[in-house]
Amino acid sequence: MNSRLPLTLPSWHASLHLAFACAGERTVLRENRHQGPLRVQKALYPEGETVCQAILLHPPSGIAGGDHLNISAVVGAGAHAQLTTPGAGKWYRSAGAEASQKIAWTVEEGATLEWLPQETIVFDGARARMETRVALAEDSRYLGWDILCLGRAAAGERFEHGRFDLFYRVDRRSGDSSRPLWLERGGFSGNDAMLHSPAGWAGATVCGTLLAAFPHTPEVLAACRELVPADAASHALTALPGLLVARYLGDNSEAARLWFTDLWAILRPACCGRPAVSPRIWNT
Repeated sequence: MNSRLPLTLPSWHASLHLAFACAGERTVLRENRHQGPLRVQKALYPEGETVCQAILLHPPSGIAGGDHLNISAVVGAGAHAQLTTPGAGKWYRSAGAEASQKIAWTVEEGATLEWLPQETIVFDGARARMETRVALAEDSRYLGWDILCLGRAAAGERFEHGRFDLFYRVDRRSGDSSRPLWLERGGFSGNDAMLHSPAGWAGATVCGTLLAAFPHTPEVLAACRELVPADAASHALTALPGLLVARYLGDNSEAARLWFTDLWAILRPACCGRPAVSPRIWNT
């Protein structure tokens, strides 16, 4: 991509709904409904039949002003689904219309969901809103991360114009009610003071969050804390009730993803009893 992208592009309204179910020891993609340019071509089984992998495809390769994407998945009782993306997500600059992406994950009793997307790049001038909601059963497990890049650093671009808003919520059901494990809201405009403040982004261009919702042990926490990003960027690992949170703040999306992948290599065996096998699509 280059800086000569048009200010206005044809807008897309697209949706994708997936449902995974446990059939014996196999996880199957029971439902795959899409509208517009969002889809999963087929269920993949790179680790055998227990884990069903789905690669979320968005053929336009980027989200422009006026685009609205709705993605949802239900992982049925006892099933194990892994969702990832083939490349970086891109939010293009807009002439004024807002773009949005809404994600809703439901993970039922005894089920596991891994959400391992590649990074999201927000172009200068984008007007975007990202919303993620995760609904967990009492004993389900969730491992997910998001890496957000403001501007195209390789091209010397900063996020100086536009608007970006975030909402992320993870709820755990207990009996007839549920309680939030994680609730995060954020919003900033181009060149917002918080992008430069030590209380905000501190001048960094890449921010990443990894969430692991399962019973973790002090040994797992200690092992994770021994790992650091390769670029020595600011980072932190926090144990909350029922949730492990890792944060990255720096300028290198690859370093953020590699650190999260290293953490995942520790967390996945503890969470799922399975070694971490990187999706092959990451190597293409």
